[in-house]
Amino acid sequence: MHSPAARALGSALECYHGSMRMPLRDFELMVEQALAELPAMFRSRLENVEVLIAERPTHQQRAELSLRRSSELMGLYEGTPLTERGSDHGMTEPDRITLFRPAILSVCRDADEVREEVRRTVLHELAHFFGIDDDRLLELGAY
Repeated sequence: MHSPAARALGSALECYHGSMRMPLRDFELMVEQALAELPAMFRSRLENVEVLIAERPTHQQRAELSLRRSSELMGLYEGTPLTERGSDHGMTEPDRITLFRPAILSVCRDADEVREEVRRTVLHELAHFFGIDDDRLLELGAY
């Protein structure tokens, strides 16, 4: 679910920007729950997808997204959406969905809000995996 580096960073840091505290394992369980609650027809399509938890976007991710230093990012999908894959798409690195724990915790006041924000972020990034862009999500009322 996450890299050793993300886990090590997450264990050391518990409070962000005056937000609530939550042990990494509790956060991981919320991510696992959000994935487990997906309808089977969607879960079955999640082959070769990693779901990671990180503390912050890498310099490369920030550069690719043109993010300012002060910008908060709750989640990120990196890969080729299912709708853009050709018959030659195989034997590739896994697509990645990364949830940025500090950003999520910074907008939540309690565990229920974290659970809902994790669910919302997982669904948002999975929408990108399934080929739904931000404009379409806006049309669908997802924001």
